[in-house]
Formats: sequence, structure tokens, C-alpha cells
Amino acid sequence: MSADRQTSTDLVELPEPPRDPALHNPSLDPTRLSERTWGRWDLAALWVGMSVCIPTYMLAGDLIRSGMSWWQAMLAVLLGNLLVLLPMILNGHAGTRYGIPFPVFARAAFGTAGAHIPSLARALVACGWFGIQTYIGGEAISAMVALLWPGWLALGGGVEIIGMTLPSWISFIAFWLINVYFVWRGTESIKWMEKAAAPFLLLVGVALLYWAVDRGGGLLSILARSSELLEAQEGPGGFEWVVSVFLPGLTAMVGFWATLSLNIPDFTRYGRSQREQVLGQFLGLPPTMVLFSFIGVVVTAATKILYGEAIWDPVALVVKIAGESDSIALAFLAMLTLAVATLSTNIAANIVGPANSFANAFPRLLSFRGGGMAAALLGVLLCPWLLLGVYIDFLVSYSGLLGAVGGVLIADYWILRRTELDLAGLYKSDGPYRYQGGFNLRAIAAMVVGLAVVGLGYVVPSLAFLASGAWFSGVAASGVAYYLLMRGQLAAAR
Repeated sequence: MSADRQTSTDLVELPEPPRDPALHNPSLDPTRLSERTWGRWDLAALWVGMSVCIPTYMLAGDLIRSGMSWWQAMLAVLLGNLLVLLPMILNGHAGTRYGIPFPVFARAAFGTAGAHIPSLARALVACGWFGIQTYIGGEAISAMVALLWPGWLALGGGVEIIGMTLPSWISFIAFWLINVYFVWRGTESIKWMEKAAAPFLLLVGVALLYWAVDRGGGLLSILARSSELLEAQEGPGGFEWVVSVFLPGLTAMVGFWATLSLNIPDFTRYGRSQREQVLGQFLGLPPTMVLFSFIGVVVTAATKILYGEAIWDPVALVVKIAGESDSIALAFLAMLTLAVATLSTNIAANIVGPANSFANAFPRLLSFRGGGMAAALLGVLLCPWLLLGVYIDFLVSYSGLLGAVGGVLIADYWILRRTELDLAGLYKSDGPYRYQGGFNLRAIAAMVVGLAVVGLGYVVPSLAFLASGAWFSGVAASGVAYYLLMRGQLAAAR
């Protein structure tokens, strides 16, 4: 690390920009110390803005429908987010210390070319979520327009094109363009938007909770009747319940932010210090996820009491409340809130990572802006809104892959390298991270081991817990495999 400059605060920067055109462009270069300005509240606001969204609202409700009580669902949400916070902080450390985005960080373990494997794997699932979130935001805009123009929803005669009607497509494109605007403006505009949205979204969430408690007869009364939300009253018990209900639910909670646990350096590279990145993530992620999931449970249980049926979709609930109060203004404000919540989640969680990944894959052609545009277009072409009804199953399945990647990264950076990277070498095609033609075959093999262990859970009934806990199985198996495969190699290099 002789070519790097290390400060007394343990932050490292390069004395001059990288020059290898195959591995750098301004979007991928390490941030200068003067650019690392994000404090704990900036990162906390980022997490509040990302966490307050419709999928979070519906998260605990899905767990209850699968066979959990309200407190078991909240425990799964809390434990899942505390567990995923650990790799967030561990991987975020590299971003803050070296000022590097995720694709560059992955070069240390996977090689300068092999890094494309985890980077693009993460990017593709984020593009899918971008399409889903854009669909949700578009539906909120469509509902806003319908409040002002009752004939809006009749446009096109109800004919569906790839799962959406004409009003939905128009609204989808409008919301897509809003997202693209912030992508085009860059990371500072995203930071501004997240800080502006966070307090507004929390205030609206608390107001919705107050409505539910007031109309539903009190918080304790609502929670006492929350068991009515269960779709299957009879289910397995004991260890079978843990394996078939709780563990998949817990894995889904981890999987909810598993993508961000990999590419969190994309944000922490702007952090002022390790203390700020740790506190910011701790203060922003678990409390917000638990609070907004809890709001979702209470409000949905209250609708069961008030209307005789559970209204899981907050958009449908707001429309109903507005109809009862005959207040177009209230409904419009609520839909605007949903749109802002979706926007703040979508850009930070689903665009920043793919933008850097695509810029890393094509550094001569794409900057962060170009990579973001590519991700936004791919999010439309994948038509992922068709998966909306089964997104928890999708999270469980994909979290196994992401766990296998995460195990390799953590074992490499924390256990084998002890947080010491050659910053200049990360940007050299013939540097220390070239391995075999740019690929670290041992890292790829370790990742495959992680995937294979998860796969065993699907084909061997007695090992079903490996599949149910796909993320945990993937992390443990790939991490151990990577350590065993690489410890001799790094020792020899030293």
C-alpha cells in the first residue's frame, strides 16, 4: 500500500487518479477525502428513505399470513435486519476506508475481471426491483390522476399490454422519468432527496398508525385480534414450524436488503469516518424497518375490525378512507406520500448499485449516469411487475446466491486481508488482483460451494433447513470454503 496515502483517521486515498482505462473512470475512482462528507444522519436518512415503502409496509403482513403471530412477525423483522446489518457494516468499512464502490471492492476477492460476476448478479436483481418499485409508484400516480379525473382509469377500455392497462403504462412511464431525472443529476441530488423525504415519510406513517389505533379501538385490542389475519389457522408446530415458517421468513427479511449488504460501499465511500457509517446504518435501518412493518400490521389488523376484511394494499386502503371522508385532498396527499416513499427507495436501493456495476463492466463507455440509464431501461425490459405477487419467494431464492457472494467478500477482507487492500492495485490490470487472467478461480469455486450447499436443501428433504435459510447457508459455506482455499495463497504472497 506504499502508493496510497493513509490519514490519522484510518482513511486512505490515492495521491493521483488511476490511469488504467480498462479499470477506471471518474465514477469508479476512489473518492477524495474532501468528498467524504456524509455523516451519521445523512446515512440514517438514506435508510429511512429506502425503508419506508409499500413492500416494507406489507412485509410483516406476509409473515402473519404464512403462519406467524404479530409478535413473531415483528421478531423476524427485527432479527433479520440486525443480522443483515452486520454485513452492511463489515462491507461498508471498505467503502469508507478506501473510498471505493462495490464493483471495485469485489476485485480484491474475485479479481479485476471476476468482479463482474457478483457485481452484475447484484445489478440484475436490483433492476428487477427497480421495475417493481416503478410500477408501484406509477400506480400511486395513476390513483392521484383518477381522483382528479374519474374517467382516467377507463382509458384504453381496460385492455392489458404485458400485464398493465393504458393508464398504468402512462403513469409507469411518468414515474420512470422522475427516477431518471435524479439518476441524471447524480449522487448529491439523491442525498438531498433522501434527506428531504425521510422526516415527511415518518410523519405520515405515524399519522396512519394513529388513525388505525383511534378507529380500531386501541392498540392492544387491535393486536389481540391480529391472529384473524392468519390464512391458515392450523399449521406445523415445534421444530417443523421453525424450519417451514420462521426460518424462511427470517431469510426473506435478510434477503430484503441482501443486495444492499453487498453494494453498501457505493454509499459508505462518501462517509466521513467508520463511526459515522456504523452509527448511521444502525440508527437508520433496524428501527425504521421495525416501525414501518409494525404500522403495516396494526393498520391491516384494524381494517379487519372495521371492514370485516383485511386490506393489505395501502393504496386500496387510502382510496377507501378518502371515499368515506369524501376528501379528494386527503386521498391526493396520501398517494403523493406513496409516490415519494417509492421514489426514495427506488433510486437509492435499485439504481446506484447497478449504475456502478454497469460502469465497471464498460468503463470506457459508461459513467455513473450512463450506467444508471442502462439500469433504468433494463428494469422496464425485464417486466418484473409480473413477479409482484411472489416477491417473498423470489427473495428467499435469490438470497442464497447473494449470501454465497457475501461470504467470500467478508472472509477475504476481514479474515484473510484484515482490512488491508492495495488501493492503487485495485485499478491495475497487471496488479496484485489479476490472479489468473483477471479471475480468482478460488473465489468463484467458493461461491459455487455456497450455492451447492443451498441446493442440497432443495433436493434432500432432511436438509431442507439449508434451503429455508438460504442466505445463512450461503454465507457460511462460501466463507469457510474461501478461507480454506485462499489462506495458503495469501500467506505465500506475504
